[in-house]
Amino acid sequence: MREFVFTPFDLPPEAEALRGEVRAFLKENIPDMPSVRRARSWSGHDPAFSRKLGQRGWLGMTWPKRYGGHERSYAERYVMLEEMLAAGAPVSAHWVADRQSGPLLLRFGTEEQRMRILPGIARGETQFCIGMSEPGSGSDLASVRTRARKADGGWRINGQKIWTSGAKSAHYMIALVRTSDDTTRHAGLSQFIVDMKSDGLTVRPIEDLTGATHFNEVFFDDVFVCDENLVGQEGGGWAQVGAELAFERSGPERYLSSLRLFLEFLRVAGDSPGEAEKILIGQMSAQMWTLRQMSLSIVGQLAAGQSPAVEAAVVKDLGTTLEQDIPRAIQGLARDDVDLSDADPFSATLAYLVQSSPSFSLRGGTREILRGIIARELGLR
Repeated sequence: MREFVFTPFDLPPEAEALRGEVRAFLKENIPDMPSVRRARSWSGHDPAFSRKLGQRGWLGMTWPKRYGGHERSYAERYVMLEEMLAAGAPVSAHWVADRQSGPLLLRFGTEEQRMRILPGIARGETQFCIGMSEPGSGSDLASVRTRARKADGGWRINGQKIWTSGAKSAHYMIALVRTSDDTTRHAGLSQFIVDMKSDGLTVRPIEDLTGATHFNEVFFDDVFVCDENLVGQEGGGWAQVGAELAFERSGPERYLSSLRLFLEFLRVAGDSPGEAEKILIGQMSAQMWTLRQMSLSIVGQLAAGQSPAVEAAVVKDLGTTLEQDIPRAIQGLARDDVDLSDADPFSATLAYLVQSSPSFSLRGGTREILRGIIARELGLR
């Protein structure tokens, strides 16, 4: 039976030195942002802010310099992310590209793709979205039906994606599609870089409970993609998408999405919280600290060249559970006069997270899928 590894990892001095620099930048650039906007965390969209981060060298931090990166450590990148999320900075314009699409191209892309695309991501100018989920597929990613058929000089894609975050503003999508009729479930899948301005491609926003429209449906009607935009090997999409998902399951975004509400709760509770409030504060603080140590352990493993995909699944499962527990628990203890329609910072932040937190356990792989991965590694299935 496999043992999970969460070896303690201490941030090195150069990473901690960066923390003060990032805090000063945030104090200058988002000084008066309301708490309810900060609660959007990595869903907050501000392309100009992303370009500022690119100018500071805080995107593509670990990438080779020849691709626009800065060859800094995973630990330094972690500190930058942690401070951005703790402050509720609007980072979604670059989030997918920097965290996921860029690393995927570094690992599986061609040299031409890297030179063409990665420098724009590192400057905060190029936005990506993820084309995985489809209607009727649920969490069964291997059942995707969007199909690419060979054409002169490339491929023609037909089908539909759904829950595609940021598609309406993205420049590119990395789409998982079926390129052969292989009946083996995980075979015959490939990934393509799709220009979001392509003829035949339609994006339709989906409004969520909070009124936001960062989710989208994307329709492919004979969309042409050239051969140069195939990522990795034809038919190698399943292994590649597994690596891509590992990039998004272990970072501080997996336990800090409800942090702004917790901070507002501390402010409202004041210096003399009640007994139930003390218990909640202690429990939530202990869980966040434990998850932070687990997440940092994965940073250490990545820095050592390891691939802790299953440990990342554990962090994501436990982290999103905490992120969903915080709004429910705080709502249960909220004072009697709290009005969720009120503009008060605490009330507005609570209202937003009560409505948005149910989605936290869906993005990046549902809780059920993650637990299936973990159970398999434990030899239980």
